[in-house]
This record gives sequence, structure tokens and C-alpha cells, in this order.
Amino acid sequence: MAARFDVLDGIEDEMMYLEHANHCGNNRIGVIVERGDPFEDLGDRKFEERFRLSKETVWWLVDQMNDRLEFPTNRNNPVSPMNRVLATLRSYATGAFNIVIGNTANIHRTTVQRITSEVSEIIASFFPRFIVFPARADLQNVMDGFPGVIGTIDCTHIRIQSPGGDNAEHFRNRKGYFSLNCQTISDHNLLIRDIVARWAGSVHDSTIFRNCARRAQFENGEIPHGYLLGDGGYACKPYLLTPLLNPLTPAEQRYNRAHIKTRNTVERQYGIWKRRFPILSVGLRCGLQKAMTVITATAVLHNIARSTSNEEPPEDPQMVRLLEELRGLRGPDIDDDEPVPQGELMQRNDAVPGRAFRQAIINQHFQ
Repeated sequence: MAARFDVLDGIEDEMMYLEHANHCGNNRIGVIVERGDPFEDLGDRKFEERFRLSKETVWWLVDQMNDRLEFPTNRNNPVSPMNRVLATLRSYATGAFNIVIGNTANIHRTTVQRITSEVSEIIASFFPRFIVFPARADLQNVMDGFPGVIGTIDCTHIRIQSPGGDNAEHFRNRKGYFSLNCQTISDHNLLIRDIVARWAGSVHDSTIFRNCARRAQFENGEIPHGYLLGDGGYACKPYLLTPLLNPLTPAEQRYNRAHIKTRNTVERQYGIWKRRFPILSVGLRCGLQKAMTVITATAVLHNIARSTSNEEPPEDPQMVRLLEELRGLRGPDIDDDEPVPQGELMQRNDAVPGRAFRQAIINQHFQ
């Protein structure tokens, strides 16, 4: 299985490097090597295919991080801030082994591991700047037929390696693989407005919401405006509207159709996020804490990319083929648009105020 990850980069010289490393064993000669310049070597389209962000966005990102990445001297040929960011982005773009990532810029695999950890932590620290919950001024008056919708909420499973320890099995989800169940709130522009990326794969979506800070803010009246839309796995609340299980009247049927159409934004957001950073689909082969950091960092980069352009980067054909093969070898993942299991629908325990508010919305806007 590990051999499949060795071809993630899709470049012949990287495969030659792997073969050379296997033959040479641990005998290393200390030499200083030249590191390439992808900005000069790659055209705009190829650059974005490989690193998942445009050249302009990468330059801006490096400028934001430069003071935290730059070394005071050039002793021991340090990796430049630009190459450190590019190595991290290439990791997000492929999920490849560190030895493969490092060969792209002539960086040792242990250095790549350290670089991706450090850069991911810096990008994740931009969370308060780029993942911002909507204020009253941002409230959409009508979002696909719904008045006052702040955003749409759902969870997605991101594959990880076994975290080990006594609680490892808590991370095994209902499809049998280890994952983090990550909750996000999306707006009409497919921006991630909130993210919770710390819960084990066995935890239900509604449990994550019941324990998140946004729910507490709604309950305490700290968010007095608008409401969220969620699927049938959540309890209906005045601040979280769910679809009707058995719509009977034409108004209820119109409500459900509009609800499905509007809530689709969070599923589309997951698709764009994972296509831009395939590591989220391939799986994270790192410690649990770093996995959470990488997920948050890619969410930050998703918002930066969406804010600068609505276009997705071109797909890497090698990655597309690999993901198809992995799906065949590993079995199905939990899809983001997968219907809520019937047993979970019946356990929602809808609150009376939530049902009353939902009915008022139906009567006022869908008659």
C-alpha cells in the first residue's frame, strides 16, 4: 500500500531519486545543492496545478509570514522562506512522503517534516484573520429563498492514521477507517466561516455542534441575528433549522426544496476545499495534533484563495488517477452528501421552540 504514495508527485526524476536512495542506504556525502525556482521554471497554470495557489497568492502569503520564517544568516545553506512555503503547499497538494516532497527542492526528508510542521502552525495561526463568523452587516437578507440565513453547517470526515494509545478506536468511524470529524459553517460565497477540527471520527455531528462555541453563543444570545441550516441529523432549534421529515403541504414541500438547495453550499465548499488540497482526501500520515493543525491551515488557505479568485486550480491528472485507485483499494469514504442514516434521524429530539420557529418561517415565506 505504501508504494502507491510513492508515485504521488508524478515526476520521473523523483522516482529516480527514490531508487537511488534505496541503493545508497545511509551513506551520505555532505554537499551543498542548488534549489530550484518554481516561479521561473513553471508557467502560471503548471505552478497552480502543483502548488494549488496562484503565484500572486503565494508571493502575498510568503510576505505575510516572512518575518517568522527568515533565518538571520545564510550559514548551513538554510531553506528560504519561499521554498519552505512551497514544500508545505506541495505536501498539501499530494499527501506524499516527505522524501518525495523534499526531492522537489533538494531538501532532506527530516527537514521537510520540520518545515511542514512549522509553516502549518504559522498559517493556522491566521485563523482569527481569515475565518470570521458573519456579523450582522454580513447577514444575507435572502439566501436562495431563506431570510436571515447566516450560513450552512455540516461535518466531513478527514482520514488520518491510527493515533495509537488507549483511545485510538474512538477515531474509527462507521465506515471502519480512522478519521477526524470536522465541522464547518459555510456562507453563500463558499467561505469557511467557522471550523472545529478536533473530534474523533466516531463522534456524531450533532454532538460536535452541542459542544461547540457557536452553539453556546446562540444559546446565550450573543448571536442575536439570523440562523443556520443543517441536515436531518441535527435537532431543530430557533437558530438551526432542519428539513421536515415528512412534508405534507405544498408550503412544507417548498420549504424542504429551498432548504436542500441552500444547504448545498456547505457540501460544495467541502468539495472545493478537498479538490484544492488533496491531502484531505488522500489522508494525513502524521501525529494527531499536526493533523488538526494541517486541517485548520488548509481551511485558512481555502478562504484566502476564495477571496482572491473563485476559480479552482487545474486538476493534477496524476492525483486524479491516484485518488480513484485509492478509492478502489480502501473502500468507500463517508461522502459529504451522504444521506443521514434513518436511525440518526429518529434520535434528534427536536425542541418545541425550534419546530415552532420553523413553522413560522414556512407560514411566512413559503405559503
